Amino acid sequence: MSHTPREIIDISVPISTTMVTWPGDPKPDIHFVKTMAEGGTSNTSAFTMGSHNGTHVDAPLHFVEDAMPIDRVPLDVLIGAARLLDMRGRDVITLGDLEAADIDGVRRLLFRTDASGFWADSEFHKEFCHLDDDAAAYLVESGVRLVGVDYLSVEQYEGRTRRTHKILLSGDVIIVEGLDLREVEPGDYEFICLPLLMEGMEAAPARAVLRRMA
Repeated sequence: MSHTPREIIDISVPISTTMVTWPGDPKPDIHFVKTMAEGGTSNTSAFTMGSHNGTHVDAPLHFVEDAMPIDRVPLDVLIGAARLLDMRGRDVITLGDLEAADIDGVRRLLFRTDASGFWADSEFHKEFCHLDDDAAAYLVESGVRLVGVDYLSVEQYEGRTRRTHKILLSGDVIIVEGLDLREVEPGDYEFICLPLLMEGMEAAPARAVLRRMA
């Protein structure tokens, strides 16, 4: 029996030296160390970057001392059915928003907000849609295992205590930040997100894709 391949939607942000980064985070540095044009036997490049540049995964260790690092995050959390909710038109995602949505039994939850449009801008935007603390606690209580957002943080820019992160990560909810959801409609998808396997790190860059459910 033949099967029609399902569409693969890349929701990762390309890594470049001009990409938007969180204020204070190191920007990527990418350069060629050897080129064929200059007599080398191959083209070989090197790069450095922050672990929270672009599309990346936060492990519990990011804000919870002695917690799970990125190389210990189970793959079955990072791969599987996910629901994408449309939260455009909001400044903050609240408990009421989640109670009004159908997330019963959902284990991976992605949010498309107005912030997806910010990826077309080279400047960092401080005013992006985020989760409030009550919404974060509700996700933990609901059994959600992974939350994905379409800008560089799940938390309000001025959130000094980082309480939203701490609520999610201490509840073993893995956070994926920096998704590009501009071209994706709300609905159910297969989510695949693989962070680099970096031992002992609190986060790592990742490639993330969606496939429409059959």
